[in-house]
Amino acid sequence: MRDNRPVTSDEIRETYLSFFEQHGHKRLRSGSLVPASFDPSVLLTTAGMHPLKPYFMGLEAPPADRLTSCQKCFRTPDIENVGVTARHLTFFEMLGNFSLGDYFKAGAAEFAWDLSLNGFGFDPKDIWVTVFEGDPALGIGLDEEAVAAWEALGVPRDRIVPCPRSENFWQAGPTGPCGPCSELYLDRGVEYGSPDDLPGGENERFLEYWNLVFMQFDQAPDGTLTPLPNQNIDTGLGLNRMALIQQGVETIFDTDQFVPLIALGRELATGEADDRALRILADHTRGMTFLIADGVVPSNEDRGYVLRRLMRRAIQQGHRIGMEGGFLPRYVDVVMETMGTAYPEIVEERDTILKWVRAEEEGFGRTLESGLKILEEKVAAGSLDAAAVFQLHDTYGFPFALTQEIAAERGLEVDEAGFDALMDEQRARSAGGAGGGKARVGGAADVVRALSETPTEFTGYEHLEEHTTVAGVTERDGVTYVKLASSPFYAAGGGQVSDVGTIACEDGDCEAVVSGVLRAGEDQAVTVELRTGTLKDGERVVARVDPTARHATQCNHTATHLLHAALRKHLGTHVRQAGSAVQPDKLRFDFSHGQRLSPQELQAVEDDVNGWILENHPVRAISTTLDEAKALGAMALFGEKYGDVVRMVSVGDGSFSRELCGGTHVRSTAEIGLFKITSEGSSASNVRRIEAVTGPAAVTLVREHDALLRASADALRTPVDQVPDAIAALQAKVKAAAKAQAAGAAAGVDPAQVAAGAQDVGGAKVLVTAVEGVGGKALLELADKVKGQVGEDAAVVLGSAADGKVGLVALVTPSLVERGVKAGEIVKLAAQITGGGGGGRDTAAQAGGKDPSKLGEALDAARAAITGALGG
Repeated sequence: MRDNRPVTSDEIRETYLSFFEQHGHKRLRSGSLVPASFDPSVLLTTAGMHPLKPYFMGLEAPPADRLTSCQKCFRTPDIENVGVTARHLTFFEMLGNFSLGDYFKAGAAEFAWDLSLNGFGFDPKDIWVTVFEGDPALGIGLDEEAVAAWEALGVPRDRIVPCPRSENFWQAGPTGPCGPCSELYLDRGVEYGSPDDLPGGENERFLEYWNLVFMQFDQAPDGTLTPLPNQNIDTGLGLNRMALIQQGVETIFDTDQFVPLIALGRELATGEADDRALRILADHTRGMTFLIADGVVPSNEDRGYVLRRLMRRAIQQGHRIGMEGGFLPRYVDVVMETMGTAYPEIVEERDTILKWVRAEEEGFGRTLESGLKILEEKVAAGSLDAAAVFQLHDTYGFPFALTQEIAAERGLEVDEAGFDALMDEQRARSAGGAGGGKARVGGAADVVRALSETPTEFTGYEHLEEHTTVAGVTERDGVTYVKLASSPFYAAGGGQVSDVGTIACEDGDCEAVVSGVLRAGEDQAVTVELRTGTLKDGERVVARVDPTARHATQCNHTATHLLHAALRKHLGTHVRQAGSAVQPDKLRFDFSHGQRLSPQELQAVEDDVNGWILENHPVRAISTTLDEAKALGAMALFGEKYGDVVRMVSVGDGSFSRELCGGTHVRSTAEIGLFKITSEGSSASNVRRIEAVTGPAAVTLVREHDALLRASADALRTPVDQVPDAIAALQAKVKAAAKAQAAGAAAGVDPAQVAAGAQDVGGAKVLVTAVEGVGGKALLELADKVKGQVGEDAAVVLGSAADGKVGLVALVTPSLVERGVKAGEIVKLAAQITGGGGGGRDTAAQAGGKDPSKLGEALDAARAAITGALGG
């Protein structure tokens, strides 16, 4: 290698991108780790070509025929391997050059050879290549074209190695673009293996550093291959792998991006800092930083679960090697120092990243120790049944994979099937988990393209009626699709539903109702139900959007922008849209936030939105460059893909609301009329959901509420303005009656009989039990009497379900507090299971809950926590 070869990761990245820019490629910024909403085939971006799928599929026109990028990538299957091997990572950077119908195999090989020799300084004698050997099942033979391309560059035939489909046929997922590939390997010398080693085999001698994918086919769900519209090139060169080579180190964790993180781990560890823990912390903290910056928040579903698993795995490893609390933010700062120049978004989102990192470390840290004690007890007993695994997941927040990993380290297997069954039961009880399969990428495009190759021009921003021509008509599975030369109908996207309306022949002999619009990139087709006559290719028609439905939808869409702005103003800039549904009758807005909004926060948000409506701000939409829009502070939605030119919607002067948006909006905020929140709740972990109505729907709701208030006043026989006082008086009477009833129930319970249930645990008396019908102060008084009967060195926990609520009391003698049994921690843990909370002193604490069905489970958790502390 030459002395002036690129060595640092930043230098390698720039060398690659500059080389391809100089050879006619347009440099693209990295896409998000969250794939664009049109692509449901993967949870996270796993390859450099993922953001470019619409170009490869012919859904959108590429900005150039030659492209190059350095793409952020994340691969979940590698999580367990991180720290075990010297090369596996979850988050990594993939350099790539792409050709869309321009050069093909010979051109790709020529570029790779040139950059390998003249950019990275490799000796040509050290480079070997592999090609696809063919596969009868695919109907493809040896890739002779690739062999000829390498031979033309001077690569000897004995250094061109045919490899099977498992090694040299590439696909991004179960469906989508795919094709044979050719890989470049660096021969590191016989000292790393043996003379018989070959590229593509399991050895350390040959190090693969570049993959050239010859994108020729689209794979359908049934595995069949069809040619893509163009022959394309997709290449991938792992930046971190190249850094390992150029820096002359043995592992990726010894390269410049990782050395500061490994050093931080050694600095923070107070115990034995083994390589595996240090590598897991370095990799996972990089991954979590970039995932949160791209809009992912920790949750128990989909990509949020991936993030949570990553964070909790890092937290567990940090605790294992003796790191004190608050270590994850230290890692985030180092990631920003090493990567922030190349990826400024992680610096821009620093406050949001730190908010979620701190919350997860603090939250999981509180239950980690208790959960680990239970896990260690089960492991020591040589058994880890499904119920215990489920308890660790449901009560202590242990991801199944983490429990499985810890158990495997101790030689135990986990009952995954039993755990899955318990999870299914829980989902059924909570009616959670939406069903449905994933749509195939490009499915809509198949229908639209079959109608006509010429894209439909969308005119619906300008007007709602269009005199146009039918470009194609087809029927599939009983649905009639019509493609128009120009269309005023908005196709569902960005959360906004499709327009509805009619299509009528200009000569009056046909009419059809438009029930939906199918989007295929920038193209579309409408679904229709014919009322009279027939629609034919070339027919002149009048397309009309339903103005009432469109205007109501526009009101709700602009209102979501105002709602987003108000939430960020009152809750913080960590708030990001996490989904929406904009319909004519209502709006739904999901956003990242970790707790329920208080009544005061909801009122402030609603007041701000209505204030902006009354101020009659103009709403303007303009087309501009993505860089200019970001410079103006425009909000981009995670999961949406943007080109170089974007549509930016600003309200007023844009100081409080400016977003990238392709939807339709009102001309001024006063058109919205009124905004009224109807509900606020949880959509997923760390994601809240607000539903609201606007305009006439909001007025109708207010009138209904007025009618209910008047009816309540009549029933209470009191003026409307005194309804709250009358209800409070009734509640006081009910409470007094319940208190008297509870006191009576407590009087009927024999403290000595309850105390007789105490058990010996580690030399102490432990009583954890439920009593019937005793609540409030009476439960505390009963617990005190029971404790007196149990004696010294005692821990007493009583639980009761009364009036649909849960009551919990814990009393602990000082001698047991010294042994780690603390009343406040015990009732808090138990109350969380019943959907409540509480606490108190180490010796006496009280809590409440909302779910009486979970009382038994809560008491089991309390008993386990006490037993764990006492070492019983």
